[in-house]
Amino acid sequence: MSSLLRFHQICVVLIGTVIAATLARGIARDPRYGRPSSPAPKYLPVILVHGIFTGTSTLNDLVAFIKEAHPGTNISNIPLFEDLDSLKPLWEQVPKFAAAMRPIMQQAPNGVILLCFSQGGIMCRGVLETMPDHNVHTFIALSTPQMGQYGDTSYILPALPLLKEDVYKFCYLNPFGQDVSVCNYWNDPHHHSLYLQHNTYLPVVNNETTNANSKAWKENFLRLKQLVMIGGPDDGVITPWQSSHFGFYDANEKVVEMKDQEVYKMDYFGLKTLDQRNAIKTYTIPGVKHTNWHGNKTVFDSCIKPWLI
Repeated sequence: MSSLLRFHQICVVLIGTVIAATLARGIARDPRYGRPSSPAPKYLPVILVHGIFTGTSTLNDLVAFIKEAHPGTNISNIPLFEDLDSLKPLWEQVPKFAAAMRPIMQQAPNGVILLCFSQGGIMCRGVLETMPDHNVHTFIALSTPQMGQYGDTSYILPALPLLKEDVYKFCYLNPFGQDVSVCNYWNDPHHHSLYLQHNTYLPVVNNETTNANSKAWKENFLRLKQLVMIGGPDDGVITPWQSSHFGFYDANEKVVEMKDQEVYKMDYFGLKTLDQRNAIKTYTIPGVKHTNWHGNKTVFDSCIKPWLI
């Protein structure tokens, strides 16, 4: 009897196991119970950098857009050099932003997304070139004066209350000119030799001037997997607006596009190499004013969201 009892108990257990498994499969297939949950996708962390005369709060809409599109994304909106402090020299800003970004990068073995607005974008280029251990996968430059600025728009008048024809005298010839961030990327096409001689930032990161670190900085820039540049003809601040795509004026104030720029043709800092990798994407969006780029949902959905991987 004991053997029969034992056999009976084993049969009960086996039958119970089969029934439980069958029910589980049925529930999994039954749409009323939904599908088994899968792990949430892991998105690369996003580092945000604000522009001139602003701070982290101006990027709140952008933060909200990212959270809505990709819940759980690690977003770092770096609170450095805000408001009037944004006028401090870019070579003062670069190492401090790099120091703030490094721990974020170290916690992201698959890389990060670097999204920088306006002046923040030209500062971020300095970070990318001088940081040999950066792991930025995609650099998104949102309305950034990549090739400099030559326009006395109302937005920058508080920093440079001069006609554009006269700004070079302060930026290039005044001993304190390069202590103002705007002067670090002021590119007067009528005084190119003075720009090369006295501008201590933009021609340096462009490798337009002799620099012992040129080779290393080019290699650092080329650690990028993707460069995304966003701008448009109605920006109203970046002048010419094509500077957001590495275009700029010649001596006659005719716009020369990126691929005809010397910095591209000579591949001074790796722009041509990046392009040959098919790793450059440009967006031209009409109807967007400079201060509206980061709060425009259409711009986010069409130009930014696809690159947040």
